[in-house]
Amino acid sequence: MKVTQHLWFEKDMEAAIGFYTALIPGSAVHWITPLPADTPSGPAGSVRLAGFTLGDQRYQAIEAGPLDPFNHAFSIMVECDSQAEVDRLWDALKEGGAVEQCGWLRDRWGLSWQIVPKRLGELMGDPDQAKVRRVTEAMLQMVKIDIAGLEAAAKG
Repeated sequence: MKVTQHLWFEKDMEAAIGFYTALIPGSAVHWITPLPADTPSGPAGSVRLAGFTLGDQRYQAIEAGPLDPFNHAFSIMVECDSQAEVDRLWDALKEGGAVEQCGWLRDRWGLSWQIVPKRLGELMGDPDQAKVRRVTEAMLQMVKIDIAGLEAAAKG
């Protein structure tokens, strides 16, 4: 059995997945193909499918005109090893999109992302619940997650 996330793009699917795979190390576009039959979304050749990986996750995508816009019910979370990685991804993905609280943003295609440092998960798993509360309160005040700010909150 295989599990694959599926994304529906109104337009610009190839640009989006090219951007994503260039941004995330270990990613690749594996195939892009037009559907050879007429569909409810358009004539033969107008609807395209793609298969790609982002890091270690498999995705398929379709470009088939408007349906439902992306929303917060689905997001891609990227766990980063360093603040430099957080900053690089954040800056690239926010271009033409919108930033949100707690490490969330929407890219120019409307897809929601969570860009989080690995250190946040480590601090949130600490057995000291007072420390976890301080880290949580600090994180809730952040837009882009800042590791130094989380560390400062953890120390009290």
